[in-house]
Amino acid sequence: MNNNLFGTDGIRNRVGQEPFTQKQLQQLGSAIASWAQTRYNSAHPVGVIASDTRISCSFVKASLLSGMLLSTVKLIDVDILPTPAVFALLKQHDTTFNFGIVISASHNPYADNGIKLIDGRTGKLTEMDEIALSSLYYQTTPTHTYTQFSTVTQWPHASQEYSAAITHYFKPNMLKNRTIVLDCAHGATSTVAPSLFNLLGGRTIVINNTPNGTNINDKCGALYPESLQLAVKKHKADMGFAFDGDGDRVIAVNNKGEIKNGDDILALLATHHRYVEQKTIVGTIMSNEGLADHLRLQNKHLVRTAVGDKHISAYLQRDHLLLGGEQSGHIIMNDYLPAGDGIFTALSMLEAMIETNNKECATFIHYPQILINIPVLTKQDLSHKPYADIIADYAEQLTNGRLEVRYSGTENLLRVMVESKDKELALSIGNQLAYNLKKKLSTL
Repeated sequence: MNNNLFGTDGIRNRVGQEPFTQKQLQQLGSAIASWAQTRYNSAHPVGVIASDTRISCSFVKASLLSGMLLSTVKLIDVDILPTPAVFALLKQHDTTFNFGIVISASHNPYADNGIKLIDGRTGKLTEMDEIALSSLYYQTTPTHTYTQFSTVTQWPHASQEYSAAITHYFKPNMLKNRTIVLDCAHGATSTVAPSLFNLLGGRTIVINNTPNGTNINDKCGALYPESLQLAVKKHKADMGFAFDGDGDRVIAVNNKGEIKNGDDILALLATHHRYVEQKTIVGTIMSNEGLADHLRLQNKHLVRTAVGDKHISAYLQRDHLLLGGEQSGHIIMNDYLPAGDGIFTALSMLEAMIETNNKECATFIHYPQILINIPVLTKQDLSHKPYADIIADYAEQLTNGRLEVRYSGTENLLRVMVESKDKELALSIGNQLAYNLKKKLSTL
């Protein structure tokens, strides 16, 4: 049994599967309460709890609280807000709030859900925190005396405080005379993102901002930017941005309708006045080699971590760096928050474009990169035979490029990435590698 409930980004699964059943969520709530009391050396630690728009969030919250409320933890409920809003509120009230809980499965379909835990001081939980909390969960179900209870307090103005924390960084009317299209993925940014862009003077056109509980991320948002591309061209917009369900990542579309991913966003932000002096930018093993070439021309250096914004955040914190991100659109500006914020990233990107007069969001030439996802039933150890031998064989054939094979941290997928200046070679090796791995693995 895996002794760590956490994947790449929190705890995530289909609702109805462990730990997203009523009994297990109650058990997890008790574990979180015990962890928080120990972690913060307090009988009454204070936590902020938020959720996205998926239909199961009320059930997950109620079940989780049924375990937490049998402790003396104090909880502040901010209702539907993006994940980064909780990070921002914890930073603003660091002497009041100890931790945050976000009920969200991010970019996953509505039938999934997740729980993200946030530390008020460091942001992302450490692996030690994850193991400690998981151990508490797997212990025998706690017995309660029903003599002590927690409280939940509503905070109706949390959204306005989050908005104020963002607008503080930008000039009033920064977006005057600019048309911006926003795709809110029917998720947690559906209300706050349009409000913020309007507040900064933009003419904002909003799509996919009518959540009904089951349409979050449904062929829209950061994973499906096609409707955003069409809207940008239809409205002759200056820029478009697609958020994911919980608002911690963003994908951009320029005025020609061309997609700009997280690598492009990093390249652009490297010219921003806050980061232009930064010599080291942090990416992941998936970051395009074209970005590395581009940064070298500016006397900057790209370092790569494992996939997952928690790894980028840890590297930034350790080396006191300011800028890093993932190709998927998780961008961390460490002088703002130790985590990605899609809205803040979009606004900072626009500010950099304005400062450098880069109207078309020109960045760099991407190396051809082949990405193949293989659904799997179980995640076999890729360092063992025959998988390691298959991967090594194709890596040897790739004389001028990079190859990465890894499991998704949030889904039952094996991800194959092959990158080379020779697109045909990358395509050939990627398809052959994926085919041979699929034959050996138990696939869905």
